Amino acid sequence: MSYKSIIFIFVICCAIGAFSRSPVNRVNIIFDSDMGPDYDDVGAIAILHTLADKGEAKILATMASTNYEGVAGVLNVFNTYFNRLGIPVGIPKGTALNLRDWQHWTDTLLVKYPHKIKTNAEAYDAVKLYRKILASQPDHSVTIVTVGFLTNLSNLLNTGADEYSSLTGKALIKKKVKLLVCMAGKFPAGSEFNVMKDAPASKNVYENWDPPIIFSGFEIGVRIKAGLPLIHNKAIQNSPVKDAFRISIPKAAEDSLGRCSWDETAVLVAIRGYNPLYDLHKGKIVVAADGSNTWDDNGTGQAYLVEKTDYKIVEDLINKLIMHQPVRSSTKGQQARSGRTN
Repeated sequence: MSYKSIIFIFVICCAIGAFSRSPVNRVNIIFDSDMGPDYDDVGAIAILHTLADKGEAKILATMASTNYEGVAGVLNVFNTYFNRLGIPVGIPKGTALNLRDWQHWTDTLLVKYPHKIKTNAEAYDAVKLYRKILASQPDHSVTIVTVGFLTNLSNLLNTGADEYSSLTGKALIKKKVKLLVCMAGKFPAGSEFNVMKDAPASKNVYENWDPPIIFSGFEIGVRIKAGLPLIHNKAIQNSPVKDAFRISIPKAAEDSLGRCSWDETAVLVAIRGYNPLYDLHKGKIVVAADGSNTWDDNGTGQAYLVEKTDYKIVEDLINKLIMHQPVRSSTKGQQARSGRTN
């Protein structure tokens, strides 16, 4: 082994070790996902639960930004698999994109794995659930991570007073939300799926959202390949995470080395922060009517991630985290209290 190889391995180990330490305070987090048509959402929700098992996060809700029939059940599959059956699931009850996976991993998961929520009608209205949760939380304490469309957050911004709070949506967000982390945009300029598909919602959120926003852009996740170590791990059986990657990777030649990790990076940063792997380029996103984006360096309150260390470090970390197996219910509380990270 060369000297450079030894140094590279040492840097990876140090970074993973530093990045795995549990913070003193858990991140109170709401996860908002299109949960398909791509399957990096699966890696993202796996990391969400993994870091919750390590005592680093408390999952307040899992939201769908799409409304294809079954999406609420798919979210419930993962919450059930990771022994968090009580996490509420919200879906958009009004107009929303009806996009699902072309690889049909969601169909397999709904047939194969237990889930209490059988239809979308059994899930909460996403906007009402957002308002209920935010109103009940301490001020400036909630982190929201979106790895799909901005449909729910745009609708939330537009709400008025209700039974949960006398505040408008914009005022409630300003009072309760600490940070929004988005897998969205392509920087410094370009077109990206999550921003483009519901462009009016994206414009509304990014022009009117008051708390800080961090973007994990297309360029951050595109080189980070995930899933092959998971599907080749014979010790992991009956896992909806493994099944999604196992079914999908062989169906696209561009995924032969693993699937791009766009959504996973957003969850990782939302819970563990951007250091030591990334720097921030501050300013503000500008979204055109067609959903393409540019960047205003003179803007304030927003930033996009810029690579600071080799992307392979993040790749190794993500592949490790998505192989995490659920913690038994009897030991989960003890582990969360102790902050164990095994």
